[in-house]
Amino acid sequence: MRSRLSRRQLIQSAFGGLGTLGLGSVLGAERPLGHYTGQRTPGKAKRVISLFLAGGPSQVDLFDPKPSLLKYQGQRPGTVDLRTERQTGGLMPSPFAFSKRGRNGVDVSEILPKLGGVIDDVCVLRSMYSFNPTHTPSVSLYHTGSILLNRPSIGSWVTYGLGSENQNLPSFVALGAGSLGGSSARAAFLPSETQGTPVNNAELDPEKMIPNLRNQHLDRDTQRQQLDAVQALNQGFNQSFGADSFLDGRIQSMEAAYRMQFEAMDVFDIRQESAATRELYGSSPLGNGCLLARRLVEKGVRYVNLGFGDWDDHKDIESAYRKKIPAMDQAAAALIQDLKQRGLLDDTIVMWGGEFGRTPVSESGTGRDHNPYGFTMLMAGGGFKGGLAYGSTDDFGFKAVENRVSIHDLHATMLYALGLDHTQLTYRYAGRDFRLTDVFGNVVKDVLT
Repeated sequence: MRSRLSRRQLIQSAFGGLGTLGLGSVLGAERPLGHYTGQRTPGKAKRVISLFLAGGPSQVDLFDPKPSLLKYQGQRPGTVDLRTERQTGGLMPSPFAFSKRGRNGVDVSEILPKLGGVIDDVCVLRSMYSFNPTHTPSVSLYHTGSILLNRPSIGSWVTYGLGSENQNLPSFVALGAGSLGGSSARAAFLPSETQGTPVNNAELDPEKMIPNLRNQHLDRDTQRQQLDAVQALNQGFNQSFGADSFLDGRIQSMEAAYRMQFEAMDVFDIRQESAATRELYGSSPLGNGCLLARRLVEKGVRYVNLGFGDWDDHKDIESAYRKKIPAMDQAAAALIQDLKQRGLLDDTIVMWGGEFGRTPVSESGTGRDHNPYGFTMLMAGGGFKGGLAYGSTDDFGFKAVENRVSIHDLHATMLYALGLDHTQLTYRYAGRDFRLTDVFGNVVKDVLT
């Protein structure tokens, strides 16, 4: 027999067991399909996993070798006399050797043996560029297409456009310390159900990852009855005072939160994976995060952003990379490999990169400063060409010079691969039609199959 609950417990069970699970963060059952009404592109991708290396990984140490750095070590030729955020010195060669990997001989650093092993499935964009050297606006640009801190994230745009594939889970999940809140999960003026659901995947137990995942007081049927009563009050408010988009989002999120508690216990529990699969990814937080990302997209989550730690290395970059690169290399390569062997890579886009790169000139003798002029990003699966190194930077890896790709171009290309025309994925707000790419962006068809 169920124990008698106090009035206070009943109220807490009605709201506490559901409300903090991610209010306004999941797509409700009433809108299973997306809102995109424009012309469909040939793209066949269905979902995205973004591996975000907050701080900015160094392109000249990982994917963009520059022999001239050794030849002109310590010097500051006129071609690299670009403004840096901090005081920098002369050219600093990479401490890592490069080799050509894969069928097309793509240059990869020795410190990335596992990513080098899957490079035939990776498109290396070596000519990315931005225009802001500071973290907060550049991170916002990466995630939202704008340096303004009030724009929707790309995950919200994708969710808005394509809708949900699983009504029992969020359509958009933000994993890791680098994803909890901020521009990486923001819905802004888009419908509140497109907001990213933040999950701290540092824990392995789903009940510790997601507060109040299960109601400790009431069984499923009683929860349903209480939720029906609450929703009736919410709907009555809407009918009496007029539609409220934020209340609509809360109504939908409470419905989805109710359903989620019965599926998330399985989906978010990577301990159910085989020992071989967990060994493939490694036991690091990055490995666990990538494995969880695969489980989520496998169950229909549309967009997953995984924050990949701190890559803001202003000093001792060699020492820092030798410590943290192996776990990242293993986790990212395992994700690509695992998606491929499960038949998911063809329609799942994996994006790897930071808000900018690092300078080829030294800072503090052993580090590198922020570099928005030229950097590298990786794209795998989802219709992107594998084994391709696209574009180039100058002789020292400072500035993109050939086949330059902006963040707006990348966003436009990603949406194209998802079947969406970036110029037609719009939302009217404050008297104008907004879009992820604003008034910019060109689809880079040369990197698509």
